[in-house]
Amino acid sequence: MTRRTVRIAMNGVTGRMGYRQHLVRSILSLREQGGLDLGDGTTLWPEPVLVGRREHALRAMADRHGLEHISTDLDAVLADPTIEIYFDAQVTSAREESVRKAIAAGKHIYCEKPTATSLESALELARLATAAGVKHGVVQDKLFLPGLLKLKRLIDGGFFGQILSIRGEFGYWVFEGDWQSAQRPSWNYRSQDGGGIVVDMFPHWEYVLHELFGQVRTVQALTATHIPRRWDEDGKPYDATADDAAYGIFQLDGGAIAQINSSWTVRVNRDELVEFQVDGTHGSAVAGLRDCRVQHRSATPKPVWNPDLPVTEPFRDQWQAVPDNGEFTNGFKSQWELFLRHVVLDEPWRWDLLAGARGVQLAELGLKSSAEGRRFDVPELSL
Repeated sequence: MTRRTVRIAMNGVTGRMGYRQHLVRSILSLREQGGLDLGDGTTLWPEPVLVGRREHALRAMADRHGLEHISTDLDAVLADPTIEIYFDAQVTSAREESVRKAIAAGKHIYCEKPTATSLESALELARLATAAGVKHGVVQDKLFLPGLLKLKRLIDGGFFGQILSIRGEFGYWVFEGDWQSAQRPSWNYRSQDGGGIVVDMFPHWEYVLHELFGQVRTVQALTATHIPRRWDEDGKPYDATADDAAYGIFQLDGGAIAQINSSWTVRVNRDELVEFQVDGTHGSAVAGLRDCRVQHRSATPKPVWNPDLPVTEPFRDQWQAVPDNGEFTNGFKSQWELFLRHVVLDEPWRWDLLAGARGVQLAELGLKSSAEGRRFDVPELSL
């Protein structure tokens, strides 16, 4: 085996998602397993260069994981010809400028979503990267969750017949920050800082719906700021100006209707933090992060509505678990592996910056729908 090193500038890994999912559970996990076997006698060895504003935080992280390279000077890192990939997990408001610089420096681009704060900017990044001839990708991790992989298997196998509807429930209670610390950063609740659950979650729903069920053709949404006052990381109160809940209806190619509730102000009464129920003419399924349960039409019970009698049917027990039938790894790591293979071997890749722009488009239209009380068509995007 020969080793091929690929150096990756990782910007924003001092944040929760960038650190836990991208650095530790993806790049460092690949290093712990000895690198990525490309199948041609070559092992790809990822070498992260940690980039950020706080040198002491970067140094502590590097020392903790035995890494050598850190920098607070993004321009200098991008000028280094040995850096091949630029990865961005910063706050959304800082992402566009950094990605533009990386494209201009000729680096391959991999970044978190949303890719920009507006559709116009997201499309411009896609155009710039395509014109520069660099490879580019956007994190679309939900597609690699075990529960959704099982759901995809059911779709590909024709289990549902004609898919009629999809109902999604996502969310949990994020504490206000006064008497218990919040589980999410305070900028998430300030629209002026790029916060809001629509901006955060509608890009996820776009690619999940698009990849599994059909492209989104219309959107109608209602947003709310249910909790208008919160407390930040220093215990100081602030006005929450961004939406903390959104209720969306989406029409898809083929006629299926999706309804998805997204909320940081809901207490969980379901098996997982996100669940999708898919109903079709031949069967139904409920998929979460890891598990998936089905009910075929041949085994569908015949409930009768009678509010005068207590329910005796064990509805949850009437569903069958979908087996794993294979090993599932961390979804972020799985997509990193595919992107690295795309960069080095030019293997096929479809989750590019244009796909990221579709997510920004859906978020923009969702917010506009709520503001104007209208349903909007979702136009086809192109470069």
